[in-house]
Amino acid sequence: MKIAIYPGSFDPITNGHVDVATRAAGIFDEVVLAVYDAPPKRLLFSTEERVQMARQALQHLPNMRVESYTGLTVEFARLMGAQFIVRGLRVISDFELEHQMALTNRELAPDIETICLMTRREYAFLSASIVKEIAKLGGPVENFVPVHVAKALRLRFGSSEQQTETVIPTQLLRD
Repeated sequence: MKIAIYPGSFDPITNGHVDVATRAAGIFDEVVLAVYDAPPKRLLFSTEERVQMARQALQHLPNMRVESYTGLTVEFARLMGAQFIVRGLRVISDFELEHQMALTNRELAPDIETICLMTRREYAFLSASIVKEIAKLGGPVENFVPVHVAKALRLRFGSSEQQTETVIPTQLLRD
């Protein structure tokens, strides 16, 4: 049985994450979307909220489950009986970090292989950070995240009707 984990903070889960998870579910017998409990960044949603949003977004995949974890990703993979770690690649800048993490994980756990899935073109620009910034500034996020996640973002930041002017998120202005 081929088991993989797909780790990340998923703060929040985006349509890009759902796409990678769906494709991974088509490759492996079982996939565990692993929501990292304590990433070294400021979180918008609690671990429980992120797990619940991911479970709802992935409920259509019978061989997918969502669990939270702390500690080393390779240790969680071993705990789950996984032989693979799935990672999504959007743009070339992702490759350097993912390559470094894959090599480090191979040193820690030579029996666990990292598999990178290239994002679909329509999600190449998409990140949870950009989605949060758009939502914070009152912009529409419905095309970027599942419906229930868009609702959670509106509740967290207030409805888009509260914004009176159009603002371009600063992350979108970079590059």
